[in-house]
Amino acid sequence: MTKTAISPTRLENYPEWYQQIIRAADLAEVSPVRGCMIIKPWGFALWENIQSVIDRQLKALGHKNLYFPLLIPTSFLEKEAEHIEGFAKECAVVTHTRLARNHEGKLVPASPLEDPYIIRPTSETIIGEAYARWVQSYRDLPLLMNQWANVMRWEMRTRMFLRTSEFLWQEGHTAHATSEEAEKETLTILDLYARFAEEYMAMPVVRGEKTASERFPGAVNTYCIEAMMQDRKALQAGTSHYLGQNFSRAFNIKFLNQNGFEEFAYTTSWGVSTRLVGGLIMTHSDDDGLILPPKLAPLHVVILPVIHKPEQRADILAYCEKIAVRLREKNWNDQKIQVEIDQRELTGGEKAWSWVKKGVPVRVEIGGREASADNVTVSRRDRGYRERETISSNQLLDTIGATLDDIQTQLFSRAKQFQQQNTVEIDTEKSFYEFFNDSEGGFAYTHWNGDPAIEEKIKHDLNVTIRCIPLTNISEPGICAFSADQSKQRVIFSKAY
Repeated sequence: MTKTAISPTRLENYPEWYQQIIRAADLAEVSPVRGCMIIKPWGFALWENIQSVIDRQLKALGHKNLYFPLLIPTSFLEKEAEHIEGFAKECAVVTHTRLARNHEGKLVPASPLEDPYIIRPTSETIIGEAYARWVQSYRDLPLLMNQWANVMRWEMRTRMFLRTSEFLWQEGHTAHATSEEAEKETLTILDLYARFAEEYMAMPVVRGEKTASERFPGAVNTYCIEAMMQDRKALQAGTSHYLGQNFSRAFNIKFLNQNGFEEFAYTTSWGVSTRLVGGLIMTHSDDDGLILPPKLAPLHVVILPVIHKPEQRADILAYCEKIAVRLREKNWNDQKIQVEIDQRELTGGEKAWSWVKKGVPVRVEIGGREASADNVTVSRRDRGYRERETISSNQLLDTIGATLDDIQTQLFSRAKQFQQQNTVEIDTEKSFYEFFNDSEGGFAYTHWNGDPAIEEKIKHDLNVTIRCIPLTNISEPGICAFSADQSKQRVIFSKAY
């Protein structure tokens, strides 16, 4: 039996495999605060790279960054009934202004607040209050704002990166003069998220609209991107909400239009979070550790000096430094190639395996033989551990960009093939129940008549939900598999995170 670096394997225990990947790659650890995590440097560097790309793309569309307070008055949430109903059970509440010692000498809350604060679960309400002051005329629109922030939502069952009580994200909030502009903005952002997922994360996604029961509280429409993980469950990887005038009416965001008449603005909100790190882990990693797409990897190349004799040390390290300098001069994907020389006092195997677990795309091993011949031994993380090739240093420098491109392409192709192999069209209720009861599941494209009672029954029976109503193949009428009624198009059913 082949020994793997990660135990258990994906097939043996997928949830535990996921936790072990995070531990082995040193991405994060559980914090003393219930339901929260400490993101360690390698995990945070990955998030910073995600943040950098998305931030640049949002700014290219005209969005500007700002920052709002972490605390939101409870009275703000009460202004939008559906919104508070959707978030009430998840809110963390600040009720006092300070601590004082009681008669036993213990610190206890003192000085209660008249209007308690909510630790930000999302910011539509507090941003809506500001927009009501900032918007007076159609000339003030559109407002295209974004903030990078943390949010807090109490979670019963937590899993690092995928679902934690506190997480990091960006949340965009825009206001527009017309519904057409606002709806276009919502879909523009959805497309940005989808392209980022596929082009940078190498994670194929399906664009779609949520059903009424799955909409963001207070939204008119919620759109999403859904990805398939290696256990065939769906992961909602980003959402974009068209809010219509719901929040504008609640917070009095009015403007004088070009005809001199007062009307309410049309608003949107949208976001992605550190959940993307979890999605990346579960899309690409294997039983030896993390696998990172080069476009997001904190490190592209790690150079591993292999020193068997002390007298070789200086020459080998000098040669490693020479290779590193030349690699760092190379541009790839609009950035300098990131290179590190691992000089830790470890055996060659220990060094190599530590970087395998971290998912670095390319490993370059250099011993006395390579240094004397001006060669390097190269391994790719998307291939088996023992698959390596000895080439000249010039060949490494000439091909490193193409190698990184190929790894990025191969990871996407592999994930896309997996998604396609585990996506089926199902036309009968019997086949549908058999698929989710008797197989490992996947994406089931099935006709549905729009009845929320059917949606709820399937969720109750199988723990399967409608992930989205796809935005492609929308003109495919058929017969609902559960009622024999007419159906406008197929929707995607799946088990999900």
